[in-house]
Amino acid sequence: MIRRLPRVVSATLVAGALLGGLSACYVGPANTDCVPKASAGTASNAVSASGTVLSQPDVTFPTPLRPKKTEVSVLQAGEGTPIQGDQFVSGYLTILNGTTGDVLDQSDYGAGTPSSFVIDKLPIAGLKKGLQCAEVGSRVAVVVPGKEAFSDDSRPAGIAKDDSLVVVVDFKDAFLARAQGIAQVAQEGLPSVVLAPDGRPGITIPAADPPKKLQVADLISGNGRKVKSGDSVLVNYTGVLWKEGTVFDSSWQNGAPITIKATKGQAIPGFLDALKGAQVGDQILAVIPPDQAYGDQASGSVPAGSTLVFVIDVLGIVK
Repeated sequence: MIRRLPRVVSATLVAGALLGGLSACYVGPANTDCVPKASAGTASNAVSASGTVLSQPDVTFPTPLRPKKTEVSVLQAGEGTPIQGDQFVSGYLTILNGTTGDVLDQSDYGAGTPSSFVIDKLPIAGLKKGLQCAEVGSRVAVVVPGKEAFSDDSRPAGIAKDDSLVVVVDFKDAFLARAQGIAQVAQEGLPSVVLAPDGRPGITIPAADPPKKLQVADLISGNGRKVKSGDSVLVNYTGVLWKEGTVFDSSWQNGAPITIKATKGQAIPGFLDALKGAQVGDQILAVIPPDQAYGDQASGSVPAGSTLVFVIDVLGIVK
């Protein structure tokens, strides 16, 4: 039913937490209240990277670099909006050992395949600090001391305890972190939804029989680009079984939003119908009867004949 984002597993950075593939189109208001968690220093100012943003850089710096804390310098300023740590972003990364100058890992610049990640979920504490509030379109250099890079049990081979990391990041795009717009009045007879502080939905099923036809309602109305047939749409979603009231799938629980192509056969029909005409920023409630879901066939944890309930946040259009 759901097609997940492609990822490139990075041996250097463990569990593929940094390097993956996604190109995105940012839609949303400027983040004017972003508070940086690191600043420029002698080490980060010593890093240079030739070439234009989004092209493979030639990174140079004197070795060894041994900052006492994480530092970040803007090598080329962007003109996009500051990025909050909970947003899903795409960009190109070059990661080097700050002690030896060796390249440890790198995005695939030549193929035009940016890496994708959520800053707050990166496994390297210093990198999470250094990338806060970077602007879309910018190139930044983050220098992370060994104590803010890896713990003893997660340190990849070839990186000593005291080795620093130098990470040059070109930010291509960023998505909304959650639905964003005007809250709408709940419709009687449909499931009720409450949101956690991070936007994660909690869904309560009414004590009634499910509707026999597809029901779609806006919970939040955004004002971004409209979804068209054939678009690849980045969404966060939670799916609940009407009868059991239990969650059977959730991108929130899985740790990252996913991309779905708005084309027949790429998801169950009711899910695709719910996306028709949606706008970036929308949060949609969809109650999907069996004939627009899995019918009389079971699928994974979904029993045969199930009515499904989805809450879908439309975060962006993927290009």
